[in-house]
Amino acid sequence: MTKQTNHFDVIIAGGGLSGCLTALALSKLTLPQASKLNIAIIEANEVLSNTALTFDSRVLALSHGSVDYLKNLQVWQGIATKAAPIETIHISDKGFYGKARVYAKDHGVDALGHVIEMSVLGDALVEQVKQQNNVTWFTPDTISTIDWHKDHVNVTLASAQTISANLLVACDGGQSKCRELANIASDSKDYQQTAVIANLSMQTPHQNIAYERFTQHGPFAMLPLPENKTSSTKCSMVWTLPPDKAAEVMALSDDAFKQAITQSFGSWLGKVDIVGQRAAYPLILLRAKEQIFHRTVLVGNASHTIHPIAGQGFNLGLRDVKVLVEQIARQIKAQQDYGTLASLMAYSEQRAKDHNTVIGITDSLVTLFSNTLPPLVIGRNIGLKVMNYCPSLKNAFVNKTMGY
Repeated sequence: MTKQTNHFDVIIAGGGLSGCLTALALSKLTLPQASKLNIAIIEANEVLSNTALTFDSRVLALSHGSVDYLKNLQVWQGIATKAAPIETIHISDKGFYGKARVYAKDHGVDALGHVIEMSVLGDALVEQVKQQNNVTWFTPDTISTIDWHKDHVNVTLASAQTISANLLVACDGGQSKCRELANIASDSKDYQQTAVIANLSMQTPHQNIAYERFTQHGPFAMLPLPENKTSSTKCSMVWTLPPDKAAEVMALSDDAFKQAITQSFGSWLGKVDIVGQRAAYPLILLRAKEQIFHRTVLVGNASHTIHPIAGQGFNLGLRDVKVLVEQIARQIKAQQDYGTLASLMAYSEQRAKDHNTVIGITDSLVTLFSNTLPPLVIGRNIGLKVMNYCPSLKNAFVNKTMGY
């Protein structure tokens, strides 16, 4: 007996942030016959009934460009009040003279970006996708096998269902099953660093300033969080440490943890009043050697997982989604097959420069600001000073930070 295969226009592997973004953006496209794309999402977690299984309380630093895209998708309007605008970026090197300040007003914008909890954005995206009647969820379910054919791809699920599509979009994260089954190799680099993350309440209101402080053990970021319309003392801390130091910090009592934070971060926001739950994540750089395969494209963390030092990981993935959807829209308008190698090559070529630039800058910053060698310390402090007083350098930095 032949198993029935349900055919879709696009299959999306992974119902996380990138997967939901891709589904939502694609769901709005119109085919020449005035119909919509038929989209499938495969998600391992039962995200429709419990989004907390997929989206945790880690925060995202959304660039100005990312917020614009979320506005275009009608997502931002419902969550804007749950995000904190970044009006100033404050960069410093602990124990040294190097400092730089970036002000949104100097660049003609109200905010350089926004900080929001992943769970808030995730909940909003899932809710929006659920409202699209041309999106079908397969959840909880996972991919068992993929069979590639000339004009389509067949995907067999753990539930024994088989579905097919003209295009498979892999949004299934750093341990991508799609990447593995397509035999796409990847380069990885273990930074030998761990990010300790916690939400804090500080003594002094943050005034919508994002702090990036470089310490002897690694970068320390303090990002503003919303509380009310007038002021907030809530912040999200991302403290990068060697694994052994991170283990020590995770084992501290709350009072000792507060003291350690103050010692490393300084008194920019006064004392730490309240500390939330701590979490620790090992930091690696992972990059797929190819972004595409036959009728398959890697997007977001399936393509690249980067260090959080510049807060660019999600923004880079969002731009993947934006460019991919634009490419598919062009192919549809021209009544061309959007799943062909030529179409996917066009996408890959468009994304190459952005990938190379962001990954290169991020990797260099990790090396430069996690090193105590005197020549590098002197060089980075001079660099911070120069950037602070050189408009052209500062503009280049701000444009990349804002996602343009």
